[in-house]
This record gives sequence, structure tokens and C-alpha cells, in this order.
Amino acid sequence: MSKAPTRQPPNGPAAKRAGDRSAREPIAERDAGKRPANGDDGKGGSGSRGPKQKTKRSKLRKPPLKRRQARGSQHTIRPPAAIVPQQSVAGRALTLVVAIMAFLACLTVGGVTLVSDAAHDWQNDLVREVTIQIKPIDGMDMVREIDKAIALAQKFSGIGEVRALSDEETRSLLQPWLGSDLDLKSLPVPRLIAVKLTNPETVDFHGLRDAISSNIKGGSLDDHSVWTQRLSSMAGAVVTGGLLILMLMLIAMMLSVVFATRAAMAGNREVVEVLHLVGAENSFIAREFERHFLWLGLRGGIAGGGAAAVSFVIFNLMNSRDTGFAGADQVAALIGGAGIGLTGYLGVAGVVVLVALLTALTSRIAVHNHLTHMD
Repeated sequence: MSKAPTRQPPNGPAAKRAGDRSAREPIAERDAGKRPANGDDGKGGSGSRGPKQKTKRSKLRKPPLKRRQARGSQHTIRPPAAIVPQQSVAGRALTLVVAIMAFLACLTVGGVTLVSDAAHDWQNDLVREVTIQIKPIDGMDMVREIDKAIALAQKFSGIGEVRALSDEETRSLLQPWLGSDLDLKSLPVPRLIAVKLTNPETVDFHGLRDAISSNIKGGSLDDHSVWTQRLSSMAGAVVTGGLLILMLMLIAMMLSVVFATRAAMAGNREVVEVLHLVGAENSFIAREFERHFLWLGLRGGIAGGGAAAVSFVIFNLMNSRDTGFAGADQVAALIGGAGIGLTGYLGVAGVVVLVALLTALTSRIAVHNHLTHMD
């Protein structure tokens, strides 16, 4: 008998997929038998998933990444804001006022140091030189009297170079008053002898004066003591006036800071009152205002001091005769070769620091007084 042909199981990917599906079917049937027949709550219905089960599973799903980031950003803690706004119209105006006051104060300090240094140089020059003056008298030999005066002055200790001024030097001294075309022979012009002092402390001025007046016809000694005293008095008056002007400027700046602090307190009155009511200490509130006005004063002081330093550099350039600026000779003739040196620039730095500290201290005192009245 012939046997019926047997069907061979298929091979390939299709057979594998069919095997996997047949293997999963018993598990699916077993799970379906365990599910309640009436749906999600066991009260009838098919074996499909109920709406509540879908809702629970949907809740367990994580939201998308962008949604989580947006939700997390809503709960981030913002940085604390300052009690006093950093940028405001009143703050910029106060910075400008402080800069102007600092500029004027630095100019005052520079002017005081300039006059003081110039007066000191003048005094040194006058102390190290005296002048012998011989007035012309009828019938006297001027050349002979000049030689006698030079020989007499060289006998005293502490005397260095002794020389008579020439006719050209005498004419140049009188030119600003009498003009350039001056005939010395037609005018009774006294002759001058410049005496350099090597050691002014050892010179016997009284003995030299008596010797010249008794041995030289029409001779007299000028030790410039009158001019030295006048220069000293003038320098002292300028320094005192400069200090008074500096004090007035600083007082005006402090009053401006007081008004600006009160304006800032009025503009932030609600914030200050809330902080005061919740128990914030007066020192904490005053410290916030002090930090704010310290920064304003420092910025204004640096701006004003920098402008003053630039002005000092320009003045020193103009004071130098080699630059060729118009009026440099007149300025040099007025104050000599003195210029604003290291002392003036150190004074500018001191004014900047002083302005910043006074601004912060004034604001702190004003805030403390305001908070004390609130209590």
C-alpha cells in the first residue's frame, strides 16, 4: 500500500513568526481567563481594558522632557533683589553731583599743593641769595664802589659767588616798566650785586649790613626777609582758604547724599516698612543703603578724580616752556618752574576715598535716623 504523503513543516522567517505567535496564544488565553468578565470593575462587559485602568496607566507615564523642564523652571528660586534699585534716575543724578564735587575738591587740592610748592621754592631761592644795592651819588666812582663791595662781601663766612649785574641784566629787569630803549646813564638807577650763600645759617647778616653801610657809599644790604615773610603769609592764607573751600564742598556733597537717601527711603517705603515690621534689624536695612551709596560715591569720586588728574597733566604740559603753548612763559613767570607733582596726585586719591567713605557714612546715619523715628 502506498502511504499518504506527509506535510513537511515550513521553514524560514514566516515559520518562525508563526511559532512565536502560537507560543504567545496560550499565555494570552490564560491572562484573559484571569481578567474579570465585566471589564475593569468586574460588572459585565468584555475582557477589554476599562477607562479607569487606562487613566491610572496614563498617570504613571512620565511627561515629556520639555514639559518637565518647564515645570521645574516654575519652581526655581529667584535670586534676592536689592532693597535699593541699582539703576535709577536719582542714583545717576547723585553720581553726577558727587563727580562734580569730587572734581572741584581735587582741583582745590591741586591748587593748594601748587601754590605751597611754588612758595617753598621761592623761599628757598630768596634765602640762598642776598642783594647788595649801591645808589648813585654825585661825584662817586660806581665801578670802584662795586669792586669794594664785592671784596668786602667775600670776607664773610658762608658767602659763595659774588657778582655785579651787568648793564644788560639791569636793563632787562627795568624793561617791563621803562621800556626797551633805556639809557642807564641818564637815570639814577642803582646797581645791584648778587651774593650767593653756600650756608645761610652761618652768615652774619648784621655784620655784613653794618660793614656795607659804613664802607660803601650809598650801599645797603637786602636779605629778602620782607619778601620771605610775605610769601609765607600768602602761602598760609592760600592753604587755609583751600581747606575751607574743600570743607564746604564736602558738606554740600553730604547734604546731597542726605536728600538722596531720604528720596530712596520714600521710594522704597513699603519695602522698608515690611522689613521693619517682620523684625529686620535697623543695621541690616542701613547696611543695604550704605552699600548702595558707597558704590555710587566710589563711582562719582573716581570719575571726578580722573578728570582732575587729566587736568593736572594738561596743566603741567602747558607750564613747560618747551611745549610752545601760548601763555606758558607768563605762567612760568608767575609760579616759576613748579608744577603739580606726586603730592597733588596723592591728594586726588585721598579725595576719592574720602568722598566714597563720607557718602556711605552719611547715608547710614540718615537711614538710622529715619528708622528710629519709625519706632
